Amino acid sequence: MAGVNLLLTGRPGVGKTTLIERVVKTLKLPVGGFYTHEIREKGVRVGFLLRTWEGKSGILSHVEFQSPFRVGKYCVDISVMDKIGVPAILEAIPKAKLIVIDEMGRMELFSEEFKKSVLVALESSTPLLGVIQERAHPFLNQVRSRPDMQMFTVTLENRDGLVGILSKQIQGVLSGGLS
Repeated sequence: MAGVNLLLTGRPGVGKTTLIERVVKTLKLPVGGFYTHEIREKGVRVGFLLRTWEGKSGILSHVEFQSPFRVGKYCVDISVMDKIGVPAILEAIPKAKLIVIDEMGRMELFSEEFKKSVLVALESSTPLLGVIQERAHPFLNQVRSRPDMQMFTVTLENRDGLVGILSKQIQGVLSGGLS
């Protein structure tokens, strides 16, 4: 039986990644998966770093990369997703109490292996906390429409309150025995 899956969406820069980091810190549970951070040079965003909760990292996209995979001014290195992000998701299923995927967006969707690993994680009994982009996309629409999915739109006004709401929900799933 699939577990409970919680997805965050919201405008860029509203604090979705920070919210996830705060929930993970509050829960004090073994987590797996990955998160992304902006790479800034002289105050300007030039790329995105993918980092696992175990500390492995790689540059997922950068303005100076050469790649057929582009999102705006960023070229995407899908090998970083396939070699770091995907294994982090798959290894989290049996080992972690919570799978974190930040994020499911245009850059990540270039990787077919990423999409497969997301579906495997969603079918597992391990709860998932993720970020999903708002725009329509066939794969993301499929993920959003799952009956075991709960969506939360993060705003500047509600993001602090969501830390407690999400933490309680995840603790409830884990103590309620959905395993």
